[in-house]
Amino acid sequence: MLEISGLTWAVTIGLIVLLLAVDLVLAAWRPHRIGFREASLWSVFYILVAIGFGVWFASAHGGGFGAEYFAGYIVEKSLSVDNLFVFVIIMTTFLVPEEHQHKVLTFGIVLALIMRAIFIAVGATLLALFSFMFLLFGLLLIYTAVQLFRHRNEDPDVENNVVVKTARKLLPVTDDYVGGKIFTRIDGKRTATPLFVVLVAIGGVDLLFALDSIPAVFGVTEQPYIVFTANAFALLGLRALFFLVKGLLDRLVYLSAGLAIILAFIGVKLILHWGHVDISPSIPEVPTPLSLGVIIAILVIVTVASLIKTRNDPTAKAHPGSLRGHRDEHPGSH
Repeated sequence: MLEISGLTWAVTIGLIVLLLAVDLVLAAWRPHRIGFREASLWSVFYILVAIGFGVWFASAHGGGFGAEYFAGYIVEKSLSVDNLFVFVIIMTTFLVPEEHQHKVLTFGIVLALIMRAIFIAVGATLLALFSFMFLLFGLLLIYTAVQLFRHRNEDPDVENNVVVKTARKLLPVTDDYVGGKIFTRIDGKRTATPLFVVLVAIGGVDLLFALDSIPAVFGVTEQPYIVFTANAFALLGLRALFFLVKGLLDRLVYLSAGLAIILAFIGVKLILHWGHVDISPSIPEVPTPLSLGVIIAILVIVTVASLIKTRNDPTAKAHPGSLRGHRDEHPGSH
């Protein structure tokens, strides 16, 4: 079992909060359109921070735990790319001006971290108390994988999202973004701007992704510290990655199918672990190095196949996939 001191937890959380604070200050201090060069530099910086942490962690706590961290980080990073897809759709649906996208993304990342921290605490407690939770988490991931694969060529229906529709009903909303304010006053009356509705939509998406990603990373490691750091470092680079790959996302046509396969694989791994612990030690488990190899192989194959497909067929367009079909969908169609 991994023993992490209170001081190490405090320093780690402090580092993550500091990096988030830099993001927030930059977003508030100088709203601007983020170019390719700036996005590239920030992306490289966050990846190097994540790798540097992994190298320190492996040297301090052993290669086995280090492999679990890197496997968790890669799983969360790949899921966060799908998260980016949905962020792009939300930004496009609500016509968010480019100078305010930075602020929306930073809010989305902070909210995602808070939600995931809560789910990690709850998930770790449940797993410690009830080993059959591995079975439930595994079944949840397999169900999610099947739904994602079935609706892999769809986009989430953002405008008809229950949370977004409720926000619009409860509050009057202005037509324009009013200089990036969340609320404004019109004729003395407090009124929401479209930015508020966007933040509500982002919050709903964060909740859904937390429900999927936490069981996925617990499939790679049972250590709450590794789950938290893998999530945190994967999410920290999300803002820069958004501006870097926004133009490339459309080309990853097989990403949703690849993520569905990864989720199903981790689901089976969790069920095997439950069987090994609760039923019989003779039931095999999937070792972490094998998990890491399978996940990387699937991502490489999906990326290469996507780029070949879009080169041969320039009209092919990627979709993030939806966990449920749209209401106007005909029975039996996907």
